[in-house]
Amino acid sequence: MAAFDILMVVALGTLAGTILGLVIGFLARRQQPIWGEMTQKERIINIALVLFFSIICTAGLAWYALV
Repeated sequence: MAAFDILMVVALGTLAGTILGLVIGFLARRQQPIWGEMTQKERIINIALVLFFSIICTAGLAWYALV
């Protein structure tokens, strides 16, 4: 696997994970239009969703690229 492939997997996994995390947070009504209006708990939940789905998407793309 070339360096470009690894960078592509990380970039696309992070992008897809961020989109999924933000959409799921929005659908669960855990987001506010302005970051400052959110409580500390809502911020932590949003960050955790983005990180979780970024890791999952990156791992999935890496597995697909290796197969």
